[in-house]
Amino acid sequence: MGFGEKRGDYFRARYKIAPGKYGTVRDEQGRVIKFRSKRDAKKAADAEEVKVQEKGWKDPALGLETFGEYVNRWFEDIDLAATTMQNYRRDIEGHLLPEFGERPLKSISAREVNVWEKRLKEAYAAESVKTYRARLHLVFADAVEEGLIDFNPATRRRGRGKRAGRVANRGPEKVTTTPLGVLLLAERMAVLSGRDDEFVAGVEQGYTGKRWGEMVGLELAFVRDETIRVEQQLVELDSGEFLLCPPKDDSYRTLDSPKFLTALVRDHIVRTSPTPCPCHGKTFVYRSFGTIRRWGRGGGPTLKDVAKLAGVSTGTVSNVLNHPEVVTAETHLRVIEAIAELGYIRGKTPEETAAHWRRSAFGSRIFYPAAHGKYRDTEERPGDPVPIQADPWMPGTLVQGRGSAARATCCWLPIAVGLVDHGLRHSHRMHMEEMGTPKVLMDERMGHIDGSVSARYSHVSDEMRMRLVEGLTRNWEASLDARLALSPRSSVAVLDALLVARAAQLFSQSSPKRSVEDGRTSI
Repeated sequence: MGFGEKRGDYFRARYKIAPGKYGTVRDEQGRVIKFRSKRDAKKAADAEEVKVQEKGWKDPALGLETFGEYVNRWFEDIDLAATTMQNYRRDIEGHLLPEFGERPLKSISAREVNVWEKRLKEAYAAESVKTYRARLHLVFADAVEEGLIDFNPATRRRGRGKRAGRVANRGPEKVTTTPLGVLLLAERMAVLSGRDDEFVAGVEQGYTGKRWGEMVGLELAFVRDETIRVEQQLVELDSGEFLLCPPKDDSYRTLDSPKFLTALVRDHIVRTSPTPCPCHGKTFVYRSFGTIRRWGRGGGPTLKDVAKLAGVSTGTVSNVLNHPEVVTAETHLRVIEAIAELGYIRGKTPEETAAHWRRSAFGSRIFYPAAHGKYRDTEERPGDPVPIQADPWMPGTLVQGRGSAARATCCWLPIAVGLVDHGLRHSHRMHMEEMGTPKVLMDERMGHIDGSVSARYSHVSDEMRMRLVEGLTRNWEASLDARLALSPRSSVAVLDALLVARAAQLFSQSSPKRSVEDGRTSI
């Protein structure tokens, strides 16, 4: 039986753990509970001894390790793909440690986890918050398995609370676009980048449904006469390094390519003459629209870098370079010293194109403004419309430089508000659904696995592939016709040539044949 033991001006509760071994009743933080009377101490000791007899003894020191200490040890023990480890680290350091890092594991309650999640929902998207809670649940689940805590406080109790959000697949609808939307989006991307490469890449992604990393990791050897092979992906890590790895979920696959798409990609390769990248020594189909800046991670020293080091504004640096007479001698000397220290060379710009697109730059500078007709909003101000100079043909040319908004004569309307580059993958699946493509072929093309019994007995036939290619070709030709109806020409060279050829083809199909020699109509 348990007993109360006198300790100065209080009693502590002692209970039997094993023959000759006793424990002391403690609170959740591991502190000894001080009882005012011997009777109360004995009562608590008896209750604790009953628990020991029912469940077996457990070291009360277990679970006193802080969440931060445990999660650091936990992270070192897991071995996952580099991209997954990166995502885990980002979520843990950004959202879990600031809230629970200093707390003992056993002191964290389910209510506190729910309050934390509710607070996150006010600042982040629901899907992101769901991911953060899943990370927390995984950490606690391993702590339970190790016997450090008795229950997982991040476990979501089923059937409790409001009904909204209880069904996992009832999330917000993904934004998609039509085949014409894919064409217009690719055209605008080319206008924003100032080259045809983004047009070809946009069309390929829209007509293959490839993931972003699979697009960036496409090598020349994987572009074939009638197919495009997905053999790898190129993933950008937080460090800025590009990691060449297998496609997501090992979804290696061969995509049937319509003739128009193969021609587009092959013409692009001939036009750009890609060379092996310095980071992997492999020749990829697409290169970045940006240039290499070799000074540190952020690039070569700029006017802004000089201004920051000298402790002045960029306007002052500009005055030192252009109008030194308006600057004090002290400021002039400080700026000159900063220029010398950084090795800043005025007017020097790198000429070598960077090997790979960076997703953040591509999304903010190319994809988002192409889809929305304006640049992304910031906390300080809403995004500005893309400034466009009207041409005789769509979609105009990009106005750049100081005063671009004043010199612009028009701007774009949105193609699909909320569309992201992964939305082209969803759009491709939707287009296949509209064409009546069999599910087994759609799953193969998207790199999905259907483990159902019916899927085991479903197989892709040559007839299915042929119908898919024909359907994609019809979508492409219909989008060209719709684009031609909007304007007969384009400021994007590749699309302009396609529109001219398509117009000539339609004219020849709808007009009587004319004699080559004298131009007379022949019936």
